Amino acid sequence: MIQSIHWAVDSQLIDGWRTPNLYGLLFVSGIIMGYFVIRKMFKAEQVEDKILDTLVTYMVLATIIGARLGHVLFYGPYWDKIANGQIVERGYFSHPGDIVKIWEGGLASHGAAIAILIALFIFTKKVSKRSYIWILDRIAAPIAIAATFIRLGNLVNHEMVGYVTDVPWAFEFQYYFNEAIGNYDPTPRHPAQLYEAICYFISFGILLYLYWKLKKWQQPGFVFGSFLILIFGSRIICEFFKLGQTARDYTLPLNTGQLLSIPLVIAGIYLVVKAAKKTTHEA
Repeated sequence: MIQSIHWAVDSQLIDGWRTPNLYGLLFVSGIIMGYFVIRKMFKAEQVEDKILDTLVTYMVLATIIGARLGHVLFYGPYWDKIANGQIVERGYFSHPGDIVKIWEGGLASHGAAIAILIALFIFTKKVSKRSYIWILDRIAAPIAIAATFIRLGNLVNHEMVGYVTDVPWAFEFQYYFNEAIGNYDPTPRHPAQLYEAICYFISFGILLYLYWKLKKWQQPGFVFGSFLILIFGSRIICEFFKLGQTARDYTLPLNTGQLLSIPLVIAGIYLVVKAAKKTTHEA
């Protein structure tokens, strides 16, 4: 009989210290990887280094702030959960200081997506003379590789785990704390974080192929539209294997992550179709 995989990787790098940790290291590594990808694109198009440096600042701040606020607002918990006179679950609005504790995990990709779109709009108005869609097409692949590393960070943090399963590749998350039973729960589960990381890495490869080989950057909106379809389409699928992150996720046909992803996939389809029609018309 094939045994499940015992996952005992600890995000803690130094005993007794919450930071620095492996989760943060992977998060930063994803940003660095994304930086080198877009740097190569900008160099090929002879974009000034100072423009890139400013863009990176906008992107990093938007990613961290947006992802954290997205988690707080979309997933909560908002207020303390009390049982037998004791706090069994801390709420962000009850303890606002917890909002800044990103090293404890809790980042929402949808929040990051919204913040990045806003930040890039401001960037095109204040810094870059190029169009909004121009920059969106070029940040697609860098974001995909950054998202890959962030999901690996979730894996080492033993968070965002999947449903219980008996598949041979199931993970026994040693440090997954199951709030339903009030204890650590190593029951074999789908490694949903790994599923997403693999999907995002494949998406990264496809986006690079579209940009460099097929030169789809010549069709404004095509690359970014493909990014929305690939990344958030993958999210919708992977969520079927992942435990819900809010109570409402167990009462709705689709969970919060899926509902937030649908409009983004639709937007992606619109951009791709629009780009293809424009090119056909101009041809």
